[in-house]
Amino acid sequence: MDLSDALGDWPAGGGNNPTWPGQPGTNPTWPGGQPGTNPTWPGGQPGTNPTWPGGQPAPNPTWPGGPSGGGGMWPGGNPSQPTAPGGFGPGPAMPTAPQKSLAVPYYMKLPQGVHDKLLITISGTIKPNAEKITLDFATSNNVAFHFNPRFNESGKKVIVRNSCINGQWGKEERELKNFPFVPGQPFEIKILCTNKEFKVAVNNNHLLEFPYRVTNLRSIENLNIYYDLNLSDVRTETLP
Repeated sequence: MDLSDALGDWPAGGGNNPTWPGQPGTNPTWPGGQPGTNPTWPGGQPGTNPTWPGGQPAPNPTWPGGPSGGGGMWPGGNPSQPTAPGGFGPGPAMPTAPQKSLAVPYYMKLPQGVHDKLLITISGTIKPNAEKITLDFATSNNVAFHFNPRFNESGKKVIVRNSCINGQWGKEERELKNFPFVPGQPFEIKILCTNKEFKVAVNNNHLLEFPYRVTNLRSIENLNIYYDLNLSDVRTETLP
């Protein structure tokens, strides 16, 4: 299962250090303070978009049809506008946050745990003076996937990825050229679970992969969301 199946025209794969068109670079360290600077998206912010609920931005997309392998272009190129249901162009346009509010911290049960083709979509807005946000996929006593964007760690922006098993934090993954989150701006995170890893995309662009460190996927029954964001929508679905 490839994240491209869920996100139409996204580039595939890329390991832990992919470079994506139009994205700023940054690689900081953990732990520390949070960034104060507010990066802007190349090409400016998107125009008025339809809001959730009440319909997704037209045109609506199709899920299947992504390339196999890693890092290649999609057949026919990467369009800048959505062309099929479920497909997004690779540009930096940011989604409009759904018009509802969920309490943060936010806790969601995943009744069947994590499984192949499970897609989680998280929408909201980063707070203007954000220091960090955190997504944790957890079992009853372990953190299987800790996704932790930090806005000012010693003056830099970093996305720390890790796991905590039997009370011990593992090796951090932090190398990444793209930091897609902007204080005060809406975001959309898509996390696709496969048989071997989490695949994460933000604002229509593939961001990173995190191989499973907890191998009992059904035990990963909790999604927890914390810190400096206004949360609008969290949805799960299983792709065909």
